Amino acid sequence: MTVTHRYLGAWEGFWRDAPDEPGAVIWDAEAALVAELHLALFRPGLVDPELPVVDLGCGSGTQTRFLAARFGRVLGLDLSEAAVELARRNDPAGRAEYGRLDATDAGAVRALHDRLGDANLYLRGVIHQSDPADRGPVAEAVAVLVGRRGRAFVVELAEASKQVLADLAGSPAGPPPKLRPVFAHGLAPAGVADAAVPELFGAAGLTVLDSGDLPLATTEFTADGDRIELPARWLLVGAVGGVNGGAGEAADGGV
Repeated sequence: MTVTHRYLGAWEGFWRDAPDEPGAVIWDAEAALVAELHLALFRPGLVDPELPVVDLGCGSGTQTRFLAARFGRVLGLDLSEAAVELARRNDPAGRAEYGRLDATDAGAVRALHDRLGDANLYLRGVIHQSDPADRGPVAEAVAVLVGRRGRAFVVELAEASKQVLADLAGSPAGPPPKLRPVFAHGLAPAGVADAAVPELFGAAGLTVLDSGDLPLATTEFTADGDRIELPARWLLVGAVGGVNGGAGEAADGGV
């Protein structure tokens, strides 16, 4: 199974059109407001902090670079080649490695696990920005990549974010400038029920070890100058007592 042509095209178009400057994309807030807060919750739950860290759905690489300064080996992976190229441009020192990965391509995922071994994963908004048919395969990819020793820190918009986004989109002045490209490219954030996210990972053989609420900062502001934050949930998942890694054939993509 691989992602649809429409879905891949939407993301390629979005990242191809995205400006290079920091903060131009609505969810690309500075790491001090995003990954740094997540790491305080993520790191204590790691079984082995020396494992490689994979930022799955790395986008422009803002959070990837933060993680690369704190772990020995960090890989930023994204479905979109345009996003990967942008992430590389934003990291001229090469602090992290970058590559394209279709997380619904089971062969490519297993080939990556063959190269890396078990890994710790960071996912921010990957599930809710996936087509419904792709969400289960993405969760299964997480299970393969964490294997027996890894952990995944998953951040997804809460159901309540849908109304927040609808209110922003329906304001008299129209959607905020940084939200417009999301809708223009046919992307649909906040489309997953809260209960569905842990169920997806449970079906993939992973256990929810911890969870909580933490708003997700954006780079957009209200007319009053307040930063827009979206309700979000986080999960720490792992394969307690299970084996999810395995051998797989080589495939296009990956690192």
